[in-house]
Amino acid sequence: MVWFSCALAALAGLLFGMDIGVISGALPFIKQEFHLSTAMEGWIVSSMMVGAAVGAFFAGGISQRFGRRKALLYSSLLFFIGALVAVVATSTAILVVARILLGLAVGVASFTAPLYLSEIAPERIRGTTISFYQLMVTVGILAAFVSNLAFSYIESWRWMFGVLMIPAGMLFAGVLMVPNSPRWLATRDRFDDARNVLNRLRSSREEIDYEMREIRESIEQKEQSRGWGMFKENANFRRSVLLGVSLQIVQQFTGMNAIMYFAPQIFQASGFEGTAAQLWSTVATGLVNVLATFIAIGFVDRLGRKPILYAGFTIMAVSMAVLATILHIGPDTSALQYTAMGAVLVFVAGFAMSAGPLIWTLCAEIQPLRGRDFGISASTVSNWVGNWIVGQFFPLMLVGIGGTMTFGILAALNLLFIVFTFMLIPETKGISLEKIEKNLMGGKALRDIGT
Repeated sequence: MVWFSCALAALAGLLFGMDIGVISGALPFIKQEFHLSTAMEGWIVSSMMVGAAVGAFFAGGISQRFGRRKALLYSSLLFFIGALVAVVATSTAILVVARILLGLAVGVASFTAPLYLSEIAPERIRGTTISFYQLMVTVGILAAFVSNLAFSYIESWRWMFGVLMIPAGMLFAGVLMVPNSPRWLATRDRFDDARNVLNRLRSSREEIDYEMREIRESIEQKEQSRGWGMFKENANFRRSVLLGVSLQIVQQFTGMNAIMYFAPQIFQASGFEGTAAQLWSTVATGLVNVLATFIAIGFVDRLGRKPILYAGFTIMAVSMAVLATILHIGPDTSALQYTAMGAVLVFVAGFAMSAGPLIWTLCAEIQPLRGRDFGISASTVSNWVGNWIVGQFFPLMLVGIGGTMTFGILAALNLLFIVFTFMLIPETKGISLEKIEKNLMGGKALRDIGT
């Protein structure tokens, strides 16, 4: 039942990924049909992030009041409506509205799905299950890239958006079959319902009794304030919220979404001419993204979060430095062109095995139960604000300061994130959510709350 619930909740990740990936293939045809300026091009890309930030902001209240399950249902409806509006759009204004609706759906889903997964999975596989969600994000990106490639031959960007309606319907139907979060039920004083859910999710009575006892203690021993009130009153909770916000900012400024959104333009700058060649390159990028995520799934609960993050940030820094160097030299030979493409693929692999899944995992793990909705909402909003900044300004940076400087900055940032990981990020492998909370509220240093 745990894996069944995780698989269905992870459909939200599939839609998340498809919404990220669809714009890279659709944008050249939208630009051609509506004669977009560079600024409007950036706005069509980034309007989804504006909607996602708004959706994530309200997702905490929706999830806390109605439950994680209903929040996922609402997001599936928004996905369907947003895709339908994009299909029938007759102007850039309507298309921006569609992208904002899709963003609202992504914001709610990106908040709720990792939270739901963290609360239903036993601690020994918690990292794996949340990484599985990120795997579905990468599968969604790849599916969008393949769909983009197929529909590029008939130059139909509307069909590229239309395919989003299929998984949206699947998500709605699937989530109807999964249980609610036992921890959410407990916060509503529905302890009997929480135990009944755990009876379906855990393998032994001893495990259920232990988990119920920890949940009850977590609720009863803490102050009654929640959310913003708890943030104002409790300095330890403020630390976890600010760490979550910082983690999501770090994820965005690795540069991964810039690669995803503007992959055709990046491959064009690297010397690949023609829409078909550029879209085939994005399919290769999406495939690497999927395959490398299996590294995180296989090792996150064995090696831990921090060693994988160290490796990922190092790989991303080196690959961005290589790409910047090639663009500085000029990719005027086939060898340099394919080396540039290889640098992009290695970068994607570094992200997919580390910061992609593990940032979401950590953000779902470090927040105390009474403040979890507020804390994860704050970090998810920061993710989409950072995402908006990348989507809005990355094309302007490419035009303004050039690819060499742009990718050189990304390389330097990834080196700084290695230091950030060492100084602030805790190792949470194999530790219960309640134990992490106890360490946090006891005043331990952030890097030590997983011990």
